[in-house]
Amino acid sequence: MTDSPVALITGAAKRIGKTLATSLHQNGYRVIVHYHHSEKAALTFKQQLNAQRADSAEIVQANLCNINEVEKMADEALQAFGRIDVLVNNASAFYPTPLGEITSTVWDELVGSNVKGALFLAQALKVSLQKQRGCIINLTDMHIDRPLPSHSVYCLAKSALSSLTRSLAGELAPAVRVNAIAPGPILWPEREMSNDEKAQLISTVPLKRLGTPEAIAHAMQFLLIADYVTGQTLYVDGGRSIQSNAIA
Repeated sequence: MTDSPVALITGAAKRIGKTLATSLHQNGYRVIVHYHHSEKAALTFKQQLNAQRADSAEIVQANLCNINEVEKMADEALQAFGRIDVLVNNASAFYPTPLGEITSTVWDELVGSNVKGALFLAQALKVSLQKQRGCIINLTDMHIDRPLPSHSVYCLAKSALSSLTRSLAGELAPAVRVNAIAPGPILWPEREMSNDEKAQLISTVPLKRLGTPEAIAHAMQFLLIADYVTGQTLYVDGGRSIQSNAIA
């Protein structure tokens, strides 16, 4: 349908981002899937979505650390379907940065992917989002309140994204709502973890289980329809953020 709403989801070729894009598509949105390196996965995903509903999905590529690429991507996204109703800033680099090993390169990648890209995308898409009375949803992290050991750069970037959520909520009101989701342990990290490490992590979660990407999608769908909620962060972490003994 040419009048159905359009969502741009960053980092949506795999993992949680793919689940968010799938959920939006299932709820009638046309979706624009952003990727950085995962071209093959993005192309396959686009084909799958368009097979389900013709002309309902597009892909765009950009390095979110590069402002010029972000602005070019925003233009391509607007050209794809002529509008953007929802921006989901999901893309995120994640890895440890022990003090003494931090370089400008890792700073640029972690801050760029987690907050810089989100800011400049919001700026580039401001007019369309306001016209559509749309919304922005940012993916932060439960560790914005409980710093993850040896992840100072990642945590500061996610904390900055949390601050940006509140700032944009004020600046873009009343036309655009801006909220955040702070996931806890949803998927096992892409690095290898032993069974003991996994058991230790689960022991810190009051609900005693790993979350699912679908749990994040449910939170996103709530924020999409919660028309009197803005500037807020919804924790989806099985209660882990309230535990005094939470570990990395």
